[in-house]
Amino acid sequence: MASRLTETLQSSTGWLDGYPAVAVAIGALCVSASSVLIDLARTTPGTASFYRCVLALPFLVPMALAERRREGVPARGQHVVAAVAGALFAGDMLLWTQAIAEVGAGLSTVLVNVQVILVPRLALMIDREKVTRRFVLILPVVVAGVVLTGGLFGGSQGSDPLWGTIHAVLAAVCYSGFLFLLRRSGHEGRAVQSYLEVTVWAAIVSLAAGVAWQGVEWAPGWATVGWLAGVALFGQVLGWLLVAVWSPRLPSYLGAILLLLTPVGSVALGALVLGERPTVPQLAGCALILAGACVAGIRAPATNQTDDADSGSG
Repeated sequence: MASRLTETLQSSTGWLDGYPAVAVAIGALCVSASSVLIDLARTTPGTASFYRCVLALPFLVPMALAERRREGVPARGQHVVAAVAGALFAGDMLLWTQAIAEVGAGLSTVLVNVQVILVPRLALMIDREKVTRRFVLILPVVVAGVVLTGGLFGGSQGSDPLWGTIHAVLAAVCYSGFLFLLRRSGHEGRAVQSYLEVTVWAAIVSLAAGVAWQGVEWAPGWATVGWLAGVALFGQVLGWLLVAVWSPRLPSYLGAILLLLTPVGSVALGALVLGERPTVPQLAGCALILAGACVAGIRAPATNQTDDADSGSG
């Protein structure tokens, strides 16, 4: 069954080659299902993080082997990048899942999505990739959209706001580093193989850290495994694989903005699946994020080109 699905995925996504922004947007919306499904799974951060990676492997391995036959193996340096990215991804998953309970879903969502600022800054400092004046102008709009979408004005908080804020900030750092390295490794080609290695390392680190921190349920029950299988399929296989393959073809700032569609999708799915009722500010925030993504995507330059409106160091 897994091999048939992977063949279907590979054959059905060819049309996205000319539309990398669409592919990343679809990936972000698929990733948005993760928070809802993890909420339904009702398990520890270590269990959720470990199983979502392991359950994705039967789908990712056939695709990676097919890529290896076509394009060969990744360069040695990519293995190191994949290992670091996997460790950062595990840190993001563990810390963010913990922060949701401690500080609430709203503030944790806002804090982790400071990646929209950090990822382009990393690309500027390390790869000398400039940001456009358009991005600088719309950044306050999309940040305001994230704040509103997070539902901070609803007054809800978690059990330990101080530690929740610390965990969410650390998750944001891990998330930003993961996104930067995931995108950077794709520039060397063989993105599927690199992403498979990222997932394997994320599973290993999640297991080790999860055992030491709140434990890992070895037999969490069929219901929990079922929900985590959904996280693996929508988040790891469909969502992050699309981001891994197509985000290197976009400017870093555009990829960062498109990933803000994740909280938008979470709000929509929360309403449809969990019966949550989004507030007016949340809906306004979703509208601002969608508007920002559309404006950022209009005539966005390719990664190997420069925009005549470059703003220097930003």
